[in-house]
Amino acid sequence: MEITQRTFVVTGGGNGIGREVVLQLLRRGARVAAVDLSEDGLAETARLGAAGDRLSTHRLSVADRAAVEALPEAVLAAHGQVDGLLNVAGIIQPFQRIGELPFEQIERVMQVNFWGVVHTVSAFLPLLRARPAASVVNVSSMGALAPVPGQSAYGASKAAVKLLTEGMHAELEGTPVAVTVVFPGGVGTNITGNSGVTMRRTADASASAGSLTSPEDAARQIVDAVASGAPRVVIGKDARALDRLARLMPAKVGGIIAKKMRGLLD
Repeated sequence: MEITQRTFVVTGGGNGIGREVVLQLLRRGARVAAVDLSEDGLAETARLGAAGDRLSTHRLSVADRAAVEALPEAVLAAHGQVDGLLNVAGIIQPFQRIGELPFEQIERVMQVNFWGVVHTVSAFLPLLRARPAASVVNVSSMGALAPVPGQSAYGASKAAVKLLTEGMHAELEGTPVAVTVVFPGGVGTNITGNSGVTMRRTADASASAGSLTSPEDAARQIVDAVASGAPRVVIGKDARALDRLARLMPAKVGGIIAKKMRGLLD
């Protein structure tokens, strides 16, 4: 679909990949409603975007259904229309095994990562279906492609996003709404800090840091998917390798990952 002069709602727009998606949409001539829980993060996005009234910012938690249900009215007041929804907001869990991870942590991850997507899709889909062409992009994770020990609840939340999005793609076939699911690998963002999580440094983690995809590159691929209507995007060499491994060796991939993750759990 066309990007210029279209209006897009971007969750997680106050930092990381979400911020870069906002900035790249603005550079391509779009109007954007950036959504985030961090007021300071949104202010920095607005400063970097310098887009005047083409950018509006909306501070709320996507886990708050009532706040999300009120969001379409605010976006329409600022921009007059909505042509796309990009769900980028997400958090990880502390690196703990299931059974050790408190229920509150599991619930928080599911509320943001899965229910946040459900809330925004439910709120904006009626508007999107009324447009001549529209887009929904939901960011899952390579953690939805294969099990990552220490991130099982996170992986479950992102696997739920994967199947929800694939189901939407089938349900909306033949309508003006293109649906895309995105599987990023490691991206150089502060997702641990933004999730309130600390992570022990290991030799494997330090060695892999240099192979991270940049937020700018990840955002470019996401915005390109909006333009092309691609149904599936896998970002990063690590995510593409894991995608292949999960298909070729489904019974062994969990053990392979577990060996690499051992230093973060023991």
